[in-house]
Order: sequence, then C-alpha cells, then structure tokens
Amino acid sequence: MPAWSVDVPLLQRSSLFLRRISVPLSMASALLVTVPAMAGDATLVHPEQWPKGTSPLPPDPAIESRIRALLAKMSVEDKVGQMIQADIKYVTPDDVRKYRLGSVLAGGNSKPPGQPYPVASQWQALSDAFYRASMDTSHGGLAIPVLFGIDAVHGHNNLVGSTLFPQNVGLGATRDPQLIHDIGEVTAQELRASGISWTFAPTLTVPQDGRWGRSYEGYSQNPALVAQYAAAVVGGLEGKPGTPQFLDAGHVIATAKHFLGDGGTHDGKDQGDAQISEATLRDIHGAGYPPAIKAGVQVVMVSFSSWNGVKMAGNKALITGVLKERMGFDGIVLGDWNAHGQVPGCSNEDCAAAYNAGLDMLEAPDSWKGVYTNTLAEVKAGVIPMSRVDDAVTRILRVKMRLGMFEAGLPSTNPIAAKATDVVGSPSHRAVARRAVRESLVLLKNNGDVLPIDPRKHVLVAGNGADNISKQNGGWTLTWQGTGLTNANFPGATSVWAGLRAQVEAAGGSAELSVEGDAKQKPDVAIVVFGEDPYAEFQGDLPNLAYRPGNDHDLDLIRKLRGQGVPVVAVFLTGRPLWMNREINAADAFVVAWLPGSEGEGIADVLLRTRDGRIANDFHGKLAYAWPRSALQVPVAAVARGEHPQFPYGFGLTYADKTKTGTLPEDPGLVLSSAQAGVYFTRGKPAQDFVVRLTGANGVAMNVTATPAATADGSLHVGALDYKAQEDARSLSWSGAGAHAASVELVAPAPLDVDRETNGDVMLVTTLKVDAVSPGDTSTIGIGCGAGCSGWVPVGSQLSALPKGQWLSVGIPLKCFRDAGANMSKVDRPFAWSSHSGGQIAITDVSLSTVADRTLVCPAHADKP
Repeated sequence: MPAWSVDVPLLQRSSLFLRRISVPLSMASALLVTVPAMAGDATLVHPEQWPKGTSPLPPDPAIESRIRALLAKMSVEDKVGQMIQADIKYVTPDDVRKYRLGSVLAGGNSKPPGQPYPVASQWQALSDAFYRASMDTSHGGLAIPVLFGIDAVHGHNNLVGSTLFPQNVGLGATRDPQLIHDIGEVTAQELRASGISWTFAPTLTVPQDGRWGRSYEGYSQNPALVAQYAAAVVGGLEGKPGTPQFLDAGHVIATAKHFLGDGGTHDGKDQGDAQISEATLRDIHGAGYPPAIKAGVQVVMVSFSSWNGVKMAGNKALITGVLKERMGFDGIVLGDWNAHGQVPGCSNEDCAAAYNAGLDMLEAPDSWKGVYTNTLAEVKAGVIPMSRVDDAVTRILRVKMRLGMFEAGLPSTNPIAAKATDVVGSPSHRAVARRAVRESLVLLKNNGDVLPIDPRKHVLVAGNGADNISKQNGGWTLTWQGTGLTNANFPGATSVWAGLRAQVEAAGGSAELSVEGDAKQKPDVAIVVFGEDPYAEFQGDLPNLAYRPGNDHDLDLIRKLRGQGVPVVAVFLTGRPLWMNREINAADAFVVAWLPGSEGEGIADVLLRTRDGRIANDFHGKLAYAWPRSALQVPVAAVARGEHPQFPYGFGLTYADKTKTGTLPEDPGLVLSSAQAGVYFTRGKPAQDFVVRLTGANGVAMNVTATPAATADGSLHVGALDYKAQEDARSLSWSGAGAHAASVELVAPAPLDVDRETNGDVMLVTTLKVDAVSPGDTSTIGIGCGAGCSGWVPVGSQLSALPKGQWLSVGIPLKCFRDAGANMSKVDRPFAWSSHSGGQIAITDVSLSTVADRTLVCPAHADKP
C-alpha cells in the first residue's frame, strides 16, 4: 500500500467511501490535494489499488446466448461497422445501410437536415430514417439497430421547447441528490419524446482549475459530491437495475465521462495533461466511476486529455486494466470526438492503438469512412486481434439488447414519443427545473438586508443578462457554443426579467426593464443581471480568473445606480467563480445564479417576498467551488498551500445570516488587460500586442502604425472608415498592379496553439464588407506558422458572390487551414489576406468563433502566394 496522506484512505474504495467519510464534504476537497506524488514511473498503473467492482446486472443467459448467435453470423465487415460512430452532419441513412455502422451521434452543431433549431417531430423523423436503414436486410446485411447518441447535458438542450436545467456547476450548489435524480428522469423522458435513447451524460469530471472552459460541466471540485451525484443522475436517466423500469421506454442510456482526469488538466488547458500522481487520479478524478458503474451506467466515454503525457484514448492500463477488469464495467467504452487521432502514431482516420487499448467504439464524426477502411484492413491483417473485435462487438450488442432495441421498433413509436407535445417542456418538468434554480442560488453578500425585496415597490431590472435566455443557459444550448440565439429560440422559457416582472406586478408593484439602468422613474431597488457570455470547450479557457479584464461596463452600471442612491442587487450569471471583488463591493447584495437554464422565474422565487411580506423561499445553495481571492489564485491549489480563498467551498448565506460583508481587497494580482483569447482584430484595431503588416507586390513588408497607410509600390492601401462607431473598421484596396500578390496579415506577439480548436466546428471569422471583388478574384485567406509554414484557402469566387456593400460575418473552418498545410500548434500569423487582383473590402473584426452569417466551403487549396 503506498504512503498516502492520512486523509486519503477515506476515499480509496469508492464503493464504500460515501459512508466512510469522517470529515465534512466541505473539507474533503481541501484534504485531498495533499496527496504526494508517487515515486517511480509517473504513468505506472496499479489496478489492484483501484476500487474493485462488478456490474449490478449479472450476466443474462438469454442475452449472452443471443449475442453469441448473432456474432457467429456477422462478417468482419459487420463487426467493424458496429465499432464506429459517425456524426449526422457527415453520414446518411444510406451510409448506415451500406457500412452497417453501429451508432450515429448529433454533435453540438449537428441537426436534422435544414433544421437549425429542430422540434421533437424533426428529431423523430431523422431517428426513424437511421433506424430503418440499420434494419434493412434487402442487401443481405443483418438487422442490427443503430444507436443514436446526443449531448443532453442540462436537459435535452438540442431540442426547441425543451426543459433546460441549470448547468452542473449550479446543480453542485444544491447538495440535493434527489433533485439530480429527478432531473435525470425528466431529461430521459424528453429525449425519448424526440426519438433518441442515448445521452452523453453525466459529466463526472472533478474540475480543479476554473480557468478550464469546461469547468461548468462539473458538479464540484469535491470528488465526494461528484460521486454522490453520479449514482443519482445515472439512476434517473436509466432507471434502477434489476427493476422493470431499467432502460424501459421512459429511460435512456447514460454515459459517464470523461474517463479520466480531464478536470485535472494542467493550467486549465482543455484537452490538456493531468500532471498528477496515480493516487490523485484515482481518489479525486476517478471517484465518480465506481458509483456510476454500480448504478448501471452503460457507456463510459474516454477523454481527449492525457495523464502525465499519455493520451487517455491509448491508455490500455486504465481503460482495460482498471475500468473493465478492476471496476467490472461491462458496457461500451466510447472515444470522444476524434480523440483517437491524438494518440501517437494515429490519425483521425486510423487508430488501431485505441481499439487495442480497450475502446469499443470510436467516435469518428467526420472521419468515419477512413476509420472503417483502415480498421477493416487492420483486423484482417491481425493488427487488431479478432478477440478484441469480438469483445467490443459483444459489449455493443449487450447494451443494445439491454435497451430492448431489437424489439422496440421505430423510435417514433415509443409511447412517450407518441405524446411528445405533452411531454416536452411540460409544466411538471419545468417545475423541476424551477426548483433547481431556487436551490442552486448562492448568496455571497446581503448588506443592509436589501434582500428579500418587497415586490410592491418599484423595481428596476438592468444588465445585459436580464432579458437574455441564451446568456442564462450558457454553452451546449441549441448550438455547441450556445451563441447566435435570441429569446425567440426558447418557446416556453422565462428570462430573469420576465420572472421578476410577473411576480412584482402580481403583488401590486411595478417593474421596469432598462439594460443600461436608465430608469424612467427612480426605483426603490435595482436588480442588475450580468455575467459571462456563452461558451463551450476551447472558447471558454481563460489565462486567469479575472471577470472581463479591461471591460468595466458592468461595474460602472452598478456604481452608477448606487451613486443615484438606489440599492443594488447584483445577480451574476457564470459557469465558474471569477475574481470580481470590485463588483461585489459595489453592490449591496450579490447573488450567484450560475447558468440557471430556461426557468428564470426561479430567481424571482428567492429574491422577492410574497405580497403579504413573507419569505417564500430562502437561499439554499452552497458553493461547490471555492471563490478566488485574486485573479491569479486557483483556489484548490491555493488551499493546498495554506492560502485562503475569498469564499471557501461550502460558503453560502441565508436570510437568517445578519453578518455584514466587509470591503473586499480590490487588487487583482495582475495588470488587467482587455486582450481576449481568440480575438485578433476588434473594432478596426489589432488585439493587444498584435501587429498589422502589409506586404507589397514587390515583396517589401511594412508594419502599419497609423492609417491611412500603403505599401511602397502602391499595390495595397489601408484606410479608416466608420462601421458602428468612428473609425472602427479598416478599408483594404488592392490595385492589382505588379507580378505578385500583395497581402495584409496580423502578426501575433508569440506563437498561438489552436490545434485543439481545429478538431471541431471552430472557424476563423471575419466581419467584413465586400465593396468590389470580381468573379475571377484571386484572394486567398491564410494562416501562417513560421518560416515556410502556412495554409491558404482560395476565397475569391465565394466572396464575389456575397452581396456588395453589406456587412457580414464570414467564417472559414480552421480545419481548412490545417488540411492546407498549416501547423495549427505554432500559429504566428492567425490571419492573412492575399490578392493580386484589384478589389476593395472593409474589415472590422477577426476572431475565432463557431457562428457566422456565411460559412465558406474549403475548395481545392491554393498554393502559397
């Protein structure tokens, strides 16, 4: 037995640790970070030291016999097809029919064809089409139903009109496992109503660094709380093993993810490396898996991330030795989105190593055809043993049979699907979500007993989050990043403003909405709702924990209202604790609402008294993550060093607490900068420390220090013009003179690593106006990556088709530049535009995003100009 810290054995055996813990949950996380590094090989795994478990479902002789009989009939092509999952954006029902694929998924931006915001009947139709294809035996194939998976991570968040729950960061604050179970049940019913029977949830990550953009997907920094929730949510989604309700028509397959250590990523970098001991990996980051397996979870998704430099998708010791053999998991082990392609020696189209490590199914969204061809060849050549193939297919068939897929028929015939309009977003479902909002709210400050508010008064509701349902939901909401949406995309949902207005007016008071806080009459109290804009992975990573560094708009709004003698209640929408001591100091009361979902009225339920003056709902939530004392403090690590966070794990006031919050220190610990990751050019100017460089047709380069400017040979001119404000855009005019192209480029202060962003739907987006571009224009847009390294995409013909004189955001998928030869991990010029045609355009912004008015296709790539 290794020499762990005295506190660590409390969590060594996850099947027992919840009842063996002898310290409060509020202390467990802080204690666990004292685990010392193990001596010897940092990647050496000792399966015998991990929790031992078994499936709660003993082998079913009837199912196992059916599997053996079906395996005996399957060709090697049939088997390989079952081991692949393709995305609906890149696969058709005919492909499923031909290749006998075992599964399809709908990624964050993948929807039924022509339906960017689908309703239940549209999902049903697509699910039926894939099911019919998988059961078609007219060409001699076997009838094996296809599994359809989707990321329903805070409700069925890909379905218009659905019930959307608080993101997991908020649910952790509720400390209510029964609520988590109930949320799982509601999510399962709304999934079934849309014809889908598999969700990629729950996320059992244990985030240790809030700079990580996926922190809000984790329930808590505390492994004990995550483990407690794991069993609850799996039970809600799947039903209880051994009962008739398990995986019946009202339940769905759950997925425990991401195995293992994604929340321990070094410096909060997504898809990064957990540089920790095996004991820490097991006791903190592995804590949720034994309870999930014991609760009957049928799928485990393996992470993009690494453990001490070894990619999880290729880690046989952990996948096979620990998860399958030691923990007794007998379901499907699934890879994440092209995660296999990051294993050394592999590509997105070819990775025998991942299968041999123990992955049963590769999630190959846009690479599935290459995976099929290469895997088939490797199985026939013995590179992937047939025994490994048969084990993988056995597990896949076992889950399908446990779900009853071979007997269920078309997804649209499920009894819940037949009454979808009554199920999706039903009053009873929304009541569960509204309760979750109430329980998740955390009160950090309430000086002068400003809260609860008398609803008979005149209440001003301000801030850009007040009437913004997209902002209160965050990422993974109708789109991958949760951006590009309006309130009209959320029928049946209630914004924070709408919920407050309804209750204030019902009590006889008056409510006024003004985003900028300009009230028509002086209010008795102001509620300012503000916070983070939606984001998902890649886009959400932060260099530090400062809230909107360099942008004091929200702080100024609070101060303006206070300066007018108006008491201010700040309501903060966020996916993580952030350093914002100035905003907390400026407000009389400060409420953390996290990302509350579709039922904004749950906030009014707690902030307002009843019309007769009673407190209807007190604050219930307690911090599931410690709050940083400075912008540089990572609280979990700080506690391990003996430092104190601003608000500790478990903090949360109630109305009974009368302690006045003193003035918090306003030194952020660093110089606040307005520089934003992924923003290269904004409002007509280069991002901080970036340089605009012009290169003439004669090859002579110059940096632009002021406008107007031009190359020495006159082949390219740049000038200032107005878009939304004075000189917030730049005009670019090419003369077309000279034998070579002239170009403009943005030069980064240091090489950028955007390789992770390339594996997805992230685009290089330029907000531009085409004034004069001919059909034969030679324009190319490129990304540079050092001397002799670049990737260029021709765009002239597509630009010439855009409406002239109209501002549009135009995106090019980052993968286009990668495929054109750019090294996306060493980008020193994130944007370049080259042309040797005459033309004129205007540009105001260049950044990374997943949303654009126009997305350009990647035609045959151009040679370097």
